[in-house]
Amino acid sequence: MADKHTFEFFRAGGVDQVVLRDGGDIAHLADLDPKLWVALSCPVRGLAGIEEKTLTMLDEDKDGRIRVPDVLKAVSFLKDVFGSLDILAKEGGAVSLKDIKTDTETGKAVAAGAKQLLADTGKKGATIEIADVDAARKALVETRFNGDGVIPAAAAEEAGLTKAVEEIIDAMGSVEDRSGKPGVNQSNLEGFFTEATALVTWAGDESKDGVKPLGDASGDALDAYLAVREKVVDYFTRCRIAGFDTRASEALRAPEGELQRMTTLSLSRASEDLAKLPLAGIEASRALPLESGLNPAWAERVHAFAEKVVSPALGQKRAALTEAEFTTIEGKLAARLTWFEAKPKTRVEKLGVARLGELVSSDAKTKLAELIEKDQALAAEYASFDLVEKAIRLRRDFLKLLRNFVSFADFYGKKGATFQAGTLYLDSRACELAVRVEDAGKHAALAGLSKAFLVYCDCTRKGEDKLSIVAAITAGDVDNIIVGRNGLFFDREGRDWDATITSVITNPISVREAFWTPYKRLVRLIEEQIAKRAAEKEKESTASIDAAAAAAANADAAPPAAAPGAPPAPAASAAAAPKPKVDVGTVAAIGVALGSIGTFLGVILGTFLGLGIWMPLGLVAVLLLISGPSMLIAWLKLRQRNLGPILDANGWAINGRVKVNVAFGASLTKEAKLPEGASRTLNDPFADKPTPWRRWVVLGILLALLAAWAWGKLDRWLPEAVRSSHILPPVPASGASAAPSASAAPAAPPAAPPKP
Repeated sequence: MADKHTFEFFRAGGVDQVVLRDGGDIAHLADLDPKLWVALSCPVRGLAGIEEKTLTMLDEDKDGRIRVPDVLKAVSFLKDVFGSLDILAKEGGAVSLKDIKTDTETGKAVAAGAKQLLADTGKKGATIEIADVDAARKALVETRFNGDGVIPAAAAEEAGLTKAVEEIIDAMGSVEDRSGKPGVNQSNLEGFFTEATALVTWAGDESKDGVKPLGDASGDALDAYLAVREKVVDYFTRCRIAGFDTRASEALRAPEGELQRMTTLSLSRASEDLAKLPLAGIEASRALPLESGLNPAWAERVHAFAEKVVSPALGQKRAALTEAEFTTIEGKLAARLTWFEAKPKTRVEKLGVARLGELVSSDAKTKLAELIEKDQALAAEYASFDLVEKAIRLRRDFLKLLRNFVSFADFYGKKGATFQAGTLYLDSRACELAVRVEDAGKHAALAGLSKAFLVYCDCTRKGEDKLSIVAAITAGDVDNIIVGRNGLFFDREGRDWDATITSVITNPISVREAFWTPYKRLVRLIEEQIAKRAAEKEKESTASIDAAAAAAANADAAPPAAAPGAPPAPAASAAAAPKPKVDVGTVAAIGVALGSIGTFLGVILGTFLGLGIWMPLGLVAVLLLISGPSMLIAWLKLRQRNLGPILDANGWAINGRVKVNVAFGASLTKEAKLPEGASRTLNDPFADKPTPWRRWVVLGILLALLAAWAWGKLDRWLPEAVRSSHILPPVPASGASAAPSASAAPAAPPAAPPKP
């Protein structure tokens, strides 16, 4: 029993991924449990670094997707073509004839095709590349026979055959030749001559007895007859019913209500409402008038019927036609009608029976069939070109596909995965995890589960169709990432595209960024409140200015006269008591507020000073108390950051959670840094000048602390020597007089000290 192949794995993104060390690992992929493959399927379109034509060749069922069975079939194909799959790991895309096996049917076909390609291109040597295949295919354009069984008009060479091919293409449609030219294959040829023969045979039956009852005018006569047949039958049937019951005469004529309705319409002989009425007035056993008294919508057709059918068939002109005479005419035209209805439905009728008769009686079919046979004789030889191209493409691209399908070695190895469309430069950052998307709205519904900060951009470039991408931002901050910002996108081919953000999915970028989030939110809230208050004040100020302007404009207007008997106006406001400039209550409130602030700051400062040598830890505890929740949420989400939903939303089937942790994520977004060894001058002549508000804030805090110290609010946390009670004189008790009253008795002298 053969030894079981042993695979080697590496750990990345929280997933065990296989290492494809050599051709042996590739040859034994069928033995690797699909549960250990990173992806189970991927789309054919939208992958970078691998030509779409290569992926199309792998797509066996042509459904636009590559699945595990498609990959395993490609492995089997390569094992049949190459002696060793180690060739897949070699650089370049050339295939040597000595690398191709000749002990398998597939290998023999590839080797034969490669030799034919080398001969057709005139290349010397024993190696072949994609360029050689392309050159050979290009040469097919100028080749008369190329093995596809399709003959273009130019390949017929003879003038008569060239015209025949063009007519067949016009009637039956074309088949594309290997060179891209329209042509005819055996199926088209057989279909054309089958239909042409049937139509020519039918046309020949016109010479049979009874088919031309009126001679050469029989064709026009039948057309005129068919134009009115149903309406004439309808007329005679109505007359029969009127003979059956006289009451039916009025009912079978045009209803009065219908005629009344038509009086309001704009009528013509082409009116559909008019055409629905009987040919003529309905009476029992009445003949059909052929000259006058006819429905205007049918009069012209009845006149043609009388001229082309009635007169020739009955031998004389008639003013009216009885039902019996009409039956006689039907009998004379019966054979013609039977022949006419037997006409085959074909696509070749446009060429005319005469031309079709020429082609059917000629040897055009035989000669074209011979040309098609000669072309098909080379089918096997030229079909091998496809096998050669597939072998060369897989030799060049298959390992890259495996490193982005079975494992994500290229992605975690920073070699550029196939799903990475390029690099987005935005806000002093280069985002390398950028993926093409077809429908950004549909993609975002699933990609949001990745827990990554994503920006969707529309990219435009002159002369190119617009493309959409989604990029993950995994480093820096998000302060300036807003819809409408512009950046620059470089695709994998190095082409630059103008990029504009169309939508953003917000998620934490890093724990460090989350630390500052509460403070940024606080600053933003303060700014909003200040702006709101400023707007309100501006509104009040504007209203005051408007009022003052109105008062100034009306200053010279006379005051309104008092009404007779009205009491006199009150005295001028000058008599009123002047309003004090400073409100004592306001001062007291300010003092209480300052005292409260001082007390609060004093408590905090005292508590902080009371920590002694543990003061740094206290500061850290305060910061963690504020930023801790944000950091915890960010940490939890960053642990769940997953590449899978981003690719699943693009049609991939990712086989598990492919994590993008903080360390790896930071490497996917590079922030702007000065080059190594660069010098920098920090003297910015246009830097903002410092504002004094910080100075006033510090001064206010110091004054509040000083007030708290003076009132003894900090004494219990301070050493004895610096307490306010030790330095400042005691404050008199509330209600006590600062000086003795004049009526108070003098204080008693102090008692003398006892004698020793």
